[in-house]
Amino acid sequence: MSGRRVAVTGIGAVCPIGATSSEFLASAKAGACGIGPITTIPTDRLTIRIAGEVTAFDPAAHLERRKLAMLDRTSQLAVVAAREAMAQAGLAGFQPARAGVILGASIGLGTFDEAYRVFYGEGSNRVAPLSVPRTMPNASTSAVSMEFGMRGASFAVASACASSTHAIGLAFQMIRGGMLDVALTGGSDAPVTVGHMKAWEALRVLSPDGCRPFSKDRNGLVVGEGAAILVLESMDRAKSRGATILAEIAGFGMTADAADLTSPDEAGGAAAMRAALEDAAIAPEAVGYINAHGTATRINDRSEIAALRLVFEAHLDRLPVSSTKSMVGHCMAGGGALEAALTALCLRDGVLPPTVGFREADPECDIDCIPNAARAGAVEWALSNSFAFGGLNAVIAMRAAS
Repeated sequence: MSGRRVAVTGIGAVCPIGATSSEFLASAKAGACGIGPITTIPTDRLTIRIAGEVTAFDPAAHLERRKLAMLDRTSQLAVVAAREAMAQAGLAGFQPARAGVILGASIGLGTFDEAYRVFYGEGSNRVAPLSVPRTMPNASTSAVSMEFGMRGASFAVASACASSTHAIGLAFQMIRGGMLDVALTGGSDAPVTVGHMKAWEALRVLSPDGCRPFSKDRNGLVVGEGAAILVLESMDRAKSRGATILAEIAGFGMTADAADLTSPDEAGGAAAMRAALEDAAIAPEAVGYINAHGTATRINDRSEIAALRLVFEAHLDRLPVSSTKSMVGHCMAGGGALEAALTALCLRDGVLPPTVGFREADPECDIDCIPNAARAGAVEWALSNSFAFGGLNAVIAMRAAS
């Protein structure tokens, strides 16, 4: 589709393997894994006791007491990541009405959990007075918009674990179409709470011992937390102010399986990838790397590989595909943003991030998953995939800066 080109000029991240985007990238290059025993919540009533936690995050070191009282952990993570992204972009002098915030929707699970504990567990008739604004799905979007005085189109996008990928794609479209000049986009989530962990346990898709996408012995996903925020702006604007271009977003595709609530349909994922390629006006053979959804459940990985084969055919035999979730866990509404952020950073640095924890090849996942160790690889084009529960798919096509 014709329109303005869209640059990524800033990236901020807070995740289990890094308190900043540079730490995130360095840890990914080193094949680090941030998954381990849960330390931030009681685990005595949990069956699964591992997660990807941001253990080094101290909210009080970043936010004043009054603001802390207003923000759930998911919003705290978003604000801190947004600050880094804005500082890296050197973004100043923007028109507030032409700058927006589009983030993945994420409810304040920690606030909900505490309110329920106090009400049901302790029998109290009072809960924290700011529980509602802390838990509303747009809380992070509102907090970030107020942090930087961005008064243009701002909203939250809800599509489960594709939320932040949809958000980035919509922000891209809004800048390309001229609705905004600048956008802060991405997402955050803080789902490591007792109630949420029990809900995931009930689905019987959690691994008790680690996240091993595409490995024959994979046995489930691992819940993670974190945030990534990208600064997007029109390429002309970025170049005119002398900004460093980290990457270019050039295409976006989104589809619905319209099939099953929890079981993915490879046709839907394939259609989203084709849509992103068409939007970017590139052939499948141009793609040099894919950041997969890669949850490490048996059915999801198998379905994603089938979708990749439908789109890339024989090219898939030469196409590196890896899963960021192997390092940070499944960060839910923040997962797609972390994956897109890492993809952009790796395009800039000419490196392909690994799938850690890989042990044994699976004939049903016959790909080069970059097992266990990053490798050098200067590629021009990459895709970042998110395929959510409910059959909602989002794919970003990204190009190395030139």
